[in-house]
Amino acid sequence: MKKEYLILDKVEGSLVELSGLHHVAYGEIVNLSVKGKSENVVGRIIGIDGDKATVQVFGESMGISTTNTKVVFEGKPFKIPVSSEILGRIFNGIGIARDKGGPIYSDKFYNVNGRPMNPVAREYPRNYVETGIRSIDSLMTLIRGQKLPIFSGSGLPHNELAAQIVRQAHIVGEDSEFAVIFCGMGLKREIASFFIDNFMEAGVMDKVVMYLNYADDPIMERIIAPKCALTAAEYLAFEEHRHVLVIMTDMTSYGESLREVSSQRSEVPSRKGYPGYLYSDLAAIYERAGMVKGVEGSVTLIPILTMPSDDITHPIPDLTGYITEGQIVMSRDLHQQGIYPPVDVLPSLSRLMKDGIGEEYTRDDHPDVSAQLFASYSRVIEVRALAQIIGQEELSEDDKKLLQFGERFEKEFVGQGFHENSSMEQTLDKAWELLKILPKEMLVRIDPKIQAKYL
Repeated sequence: MKKEYLILDKVEGSLVELSGLHHVAYGEIVNLSVKGKSENVVGRIIGIDGDKATVQVFGESMGISTTNTKVVFEGKPFKIPVSSEILGRIFNGIGIARDKGGPIYSDKFYNVNGRPMNPVAREYPRNYVETGIRSIDSLMTLIRGQKLPIFSGSGLPHNELAAQIVRQAHIVGEDSEFAVIFCGMGLKREIASFFIDNFMEAGVMDKVVMYLNYADDPIMERIIAPKCALTAAEYLAFEEHRHVLVIMTDMTSYGESLREVSSQRSEVPSRKGYPGYLYSDLAAIYERAGMVKGVEGSVTLIPILTMPSDDITHPIPDLTGYITEGQIVMSRDLHQQGIYPPVDVLPSLSRLMKDGIGEEYTRDDHPDVSAQLFASYSRVIEVRALAQIIGQEELSEDDKKLLQFGERFEKEFVGQGFHENSSMEQTLDKAWELLKILPKEMLVRIDPKIQAKYL
């Protein structure tokens, strides 16, 4: 039942406080109409204390005062309309169309907070998603239904990498339709234009749904944007039975928004001023990825984080690492050498990779080749450190071959063109080409039978 209130207690930034309320619920949607303004502003209850409530305003709060605003409690949670018509569309952070396609008309409205997924009903992720990027496909394979974040830094080409993944990602050996949900939080307009133009040029826009919150948009809209995006993803996956890839950038902007709202509410801060519920808030987003037993369709999540000062121990990447199933770390050193994508192989991993590669999924040599590449490149880093001390001339022949392998591995294997799409077969063949540089005695991670077959 709708309830209407005419007098507010306090307005502080994008937060509004009221008292004397009767039977309102946490998360309930609110409409605020300001005298003299034609359009209403949407809000949501984010705190209840007795008969008092704190409302978070999603839109522009300029002009709202304690006496000129009418507040209507809708008696329902925040929902967005969903249908297959959302494909190819661009929306703002609260699901309102930004393009010229008009609103979505549907009889299905989904709660943006999602429907809790029973852990027992979850299906263990197995099949891999081919991205066409050699370093990811071979060494940190993305598994369908996985959540695999990209840890980046300011100025690194994470946007280009995300656009390339969207353009190239596909599920090998299946005819089921593949869709992409792109969620941008606090994006500069030129970056948003880059993504739109890139998807248009690649001809994939008809399978992409974009939720864009610009840097000059309200921060409250930034907080709800990932929930709207994941709601659309869940609908496409579990109702339309599509495999959905969700790209989110930048989760650091999301965390900053949470911190700002927490500060406005005078909450006791935790690490670096972030609220104590940052972990549970991030988990509520990341854990919406996955698959359900008996239901065709999946949600695979790739959140992108720009680490402040490249600090991987910063609260947002630190907590993200606990919740997700691995990470792809980008290297500033490789970027400065002109290598794209500058994936830092050694700290990167995919915890679900072992169950989605091998003879039944990719190729029988994949697990051994992956282990050998990691081991050999790890040894390369040690030899480079040694060469800086004693000089490259003093190294043994085997160590010199390792250095040769390391240089070619970075330039020819990790490095590839922005429009270069490498199949899994081509990726593994390229790995064998580089491993041939090393003496057979150094290939200790590869089964002799696999060596005999491929070497």
